[in-house]
Amino acid sequence: MALPWRHCWRWATGSTRTNLLETICSFNGSSATSLLRGTGTATGSGNEGLSSRTVHATSLGNSILTRHKSKLLYPTPKPCYCKRIHSDAKLKDPFTLAQKDLNHLYDDIKKELFVSKSELKSICDYYFDGKGKAFRPMIVVLMARACNSHSNRDGDLLPGQRSIAMISEMIHTASLVHDDVIDGSDKRRGKTTINEVWGERKAILAGDFILSAASMALARIGNNTVVSVLSQVTEDLVRGEFMQLGSKENEKERFKHYLDKTFKKTASLIANSCKAVSILVNSDPEVHEIAFQYGRNVGIAFQLVDDVLDFTACASQLGKPSATDLKLGLATGPVLFACQQSEGVDQTNYLAQHYCQEAIRQISLLRPSLERDALIRLTQMVLTRDK
Repeated sequence: MALPWRHCWRWATGSTRTNLLETICSFNGSSATSLLRGTGTATGSGNEGLSSRTVHATSLGNSILTRHKSKLLYPTPKPCYCKRIHSDAKLKDPFTLAQKDLNHLYDDIKKELFVSKSELKSICDYYFDGKGKAFRPMIVVLMARACNSHSNRDGDLLPGQRSIAMISEMIHTASLVHDDVIDGSDKRRGKTTINEVWGERKAILAGDFILSAASMALARIGNNTVVSVLSQVTEDLVRGEFMQLGSKENEKERFKHYLDKTFKKTASLIANSCKAVSILVNSDPEVHEIAFQYGRNVGIAFQLVDDVLDFTACASQLGKPSATDLKLGLATGPVLFACQQSEGVDQTNYLAQHYCQEAIRQISLLRPSLERDALIRLTQMVLTRDK
């Protein structure tokens, strides 16, 4: 059964839905067309755009062909990617494929967080109980292996690549601990939050300690470029949190603000972690860009779906209270679309589908491998998840 894409790059010329999406057409002086071509920088402000209705698949496809026709990477990409999606039967389950590389993930994290003070150790180990989905490390190890295969390198992951997968989970978890304090949350991953059990002060200190341990592990990789790339994640997390505290009056600026915040708070970690593992095995900036753009687009799609689930899923599914963002007065995709007198949930899902299509376009530029195809399959899982 083919993945359930109903639109391709031609959606911009004939879909009635695009009228509702034209408010997101140009950010930071870059046209929507250039953003869809993937011509943004790999350092990534996270600013995103959608195609205006005048963009035609042929011209977009030609720009892709021109940019990637030489040494990249895999048979020349075609403008309509929905026809090149693999069938489910041919695609490996991403979690199963990454499992071998993640078997010791939480044990390794606990070693990094080893302290003699029992209470701090208990707090730090609280979410690293092996019951998490390890979504971000899973993407990182699949991207690492996809880039290794593209670079004709077989065998185990490089030690630095394995460390980056671990570091990504540590940074993510530390950010959750801090978020729960800021939001006053009492549930996370089906458990009482750290701030509810140990109090806000100790929760903040524990989050800081996890971040410091991640920074030390990052320094041991010994690659200055990788350190710089992953250091950007922490800055983005803080900036994104501050952005969440504010809003914009203008309708177009509100959506730009929302997507930029979404990149910084969610997608930056995935994008920069993917870029970091590609740097360790390949010196080609275009490969780094592919890895970054895949992570960025999947990360934004993941958060868009998360924002939908905040409205549509019950608390038992989510493992945390539902409608949290709405109660906090945060304007997410469904709310912003609803303000345009449109179907907020449907439009947000449609926008998430767009980002997944772009993620597929990017990763398809690498040479075929089981891990590359698993990353394609992952986009379907992002769109269809219910928790």
